[in-house]
Amino acid sequence: MVMSIGKGTIYEVLSKLWDLREDLIEFKEVKPDNPHGLYIYDKERDVWVFFSSKQGDVFIPRVDGYYVIYFDNARCPACRKYDLHWFPYVRQNAGRFPNHYFIIVLCEWFARECKSPVASNTFTYYAVHASPTTVLLYVKDGKEVYRETYDGYLKTEELEKVVGGFKARAEAFERGEKVSKPIEEGPDIIKLLRQILSGAGKDV
Repeated sequence: MVMSIGKGTIYEVLSKLWDLREDLIEFKEVKPDNPHGLYIYDKERDVWVFFSSKQGDVFIPRVDGYYVIYFDNARCPACRKYDLHWFPYVRQNAGRFPNHYFIIVLCEWFARECKSPVASNTFTYYAVHASPTTVLLYVKDGKEVYRETYDGYLKTEELEKVVGGFKARAEAFERGEKVSKPIEEGPDIIKLLRQILSGAGKDV
C-alpha cells in the first residue's frame, strides 16, 4: 500500500538531512518495480519513506549519526536474495540502534541505467560497482569520519556482525585505534565472485 506521509519524527529528520522538495511516499518494502531514488526507514511506523528522485545532488549525510546504505539494482538477482535478509533484519533490529539511519538507493542497473538523478549520482559518488553493496558511514559534526563498504549480499548473521558492531568500530577508529572489518576481505571477494557466477543459485 502506498500513502502520502504526514509530518512527524521522520519528517523532522529528513528536513535536516535533505532539502525536501518532493512529496514523501511510504512503502512497506522497497521492491524492484518501485520508483528509482532514495528511501529511508521509519522505525516508528515500520515503513520505507521515498524522499527523493528528482534532485541531481549526491546523497551525502549531514546529520550526525550512523548510516547503513543499501545500494540496490532492480535487475539484480543477488539483491533479491539480500532482500530476504535485509528487510527482516532492519524491521526487527532498527530500534536497537539509536541515531542509526537505514537508507536504500535504488536504480535499474547502477548509475548508467537509473531514472533518478540523485540515486545515479550517489552510486557514482560512493564508487559502487557491485550489486548489492552496503556502505556504512559514521558522520560527526556534519562530516564523514569513518566508512566501511561490503560488496555482495549479507546474510542475517553477517548483517548483525557488520551493523551491530559498527558504532563501536567507528568510535574506536575516531580514537585512533586500529579497526578491522568483522568480515574479512578475502572471503568477501570470493563470495562476491560466486554470487555473480551463480546469479540466483544456491546461497553462498
